Amino acid sequence: MTSSASTPLQEKIKKRIADHGPMTLAEYMGICLSDPEYGYYMRQQPFGTKGDFTTAPEISQLFGELIGAWLMHQWLSQDLKGPVNLVEMGPGRGTLMKDILRVISLRPQMLANIQIHLVETSPSLRKAQRKLLKAYTIKWHDTLETIPDGPTLLVANELFDALPIHQYQLTEHGWRERCVGLDADGNLTFGIGSGTLSPADVAKAGLQAKLGDTLELSPASTAIASQIGQRLKANGGAALLIDYGYAKTATGDTFQALKKHEYVSTLEHCGEADLTAHVNFQALASAATAEGANVHGPIGQGEFLLGLGLLERAGQLGTGKSTLDQDQIRKDVERLAADDQMGTLFKVLSITNTSEKPIPFQN
Repeated sequence: MTSSASTPLQEKIKKRIADHGPMTLAEYMGICLSDPEYGYYMRQQPFGTKGDFTTAPEISQLFGELIGAWLMHQWLSQDLKGPVNLVEMGPGRGTLMKDILRVISLRPQMLANIQIHLVETSPSLRKAQRKLLKAYTIKWHDTLETIPDGPTLLVANELFDALPIHQYQLTEHGWRERCVGLDADGNLTFGIGSGTLSPADVAKAGLQAKLGDTLELSPASTAIASQIGQRLKANGGAALLIDYGYAKTATGDTFQALKKHEYVSTLEHCGEADLTAHVNFQALASAATAEGANVHGPIGQGEFLLGLGLLERAGQLGTGKSTLDQDQIRKDVERLAADDQMGTLFKVLSITNTSEKPIPFQN
C-alpha cells in the first residue's frame, strides 16, 4: 500500500490498472523507468552524489582506465582489424567511456581504427554524453541491432540490473506470476496473477524451491546476452558485463527502489526512484553460450580489478599527490574492490569468440 504523495506517473499507472487490470512486474518496471513522458531515465540525471546512486566510473577514474586497458589487450591479442565497433550499453553520463578512451588514446593506431557507439534511449543522458565526449565522433543507438557488423568491443556496466524482471511465486497451484494491482482504497499493491511458469523454465532454473519462494526471470536481459553472443561469434571481439547479482540461479525477491541513495518503497515515487533487481549471471552466460560464444566468469569485481593491476595503477595515480588526495584514492580503491563494498556483490562476465581465457579470468 502506498502512503506518500502520488506522482503523475503513479496516477497514470493506477488509471491503466483500473482500465485494463493488474500488470506484470516487468510491465510496471518498464513504465516506471522508460515511460516517454514521466519515466525515470527519460527525465532524471540519476548518477553521482547529487543523484540517487553512484556507479563505479563515478567513484574513480581507475575503474574505466583498467577496463580501457582490458579492451586494448583484447584488440591486440585478437588482432582485430578495423573498423572495430567500440560499444557501451547504458553509458550513463559518459564517464566510463571517457576514461576508456583516455587509455585507448595512448595507442593512436587503435583510436584511429574504432567507431564509438553508445546504446542509450534517454534524451537527457544522451545530452550529457554528447557534452562530456564532445572531443570524439560518436553514433547513438536505441538498440544493439542498428550497430553495423564487424569486430566489436562491448561494455555494459550496471545495465542489466535496470532491465525489467518477471517474478513468479511458488503457490499450492504451482508457479504464479506476481503482479501490481490496486487495493480496496485504490492504492498500488502486489498480488498473484494468473500467469504461470512453464515446466521448461522451471527445469532450466534447476531449483529446489519451497512454497512461497520467488523466482525472477528477465527475458529482456537474456535476449541482449544472446545478441551479444551472436555478434561476437560472427564478427570477433569481446564483451564485459559488469553488474551486481548472483553467479547461479537462485530464489529470492531482489526487486528494490533507490532514491537519494536510500532504499524506498518500490510502489511509491513512480518515475522519481530507480528500480532495479539483482542480475542472474548464470542466465546471461547460458544465453550467450547458446549462440556459440565463449563465456568466462563471472568473477568478483574486486578480483577483476586487482587482477588488472588496480593497486599498481592507484599507486601511480597517487604519486606526488597530497596526503588528502592519496587517502581519497585509497578509499576509492576499497570501495571498488573490498569484499564488504563492491568487490564481491558486483561481478564481471566476459564473452568472447575464442576459448582462450582472457586476463584475469584464468583461475
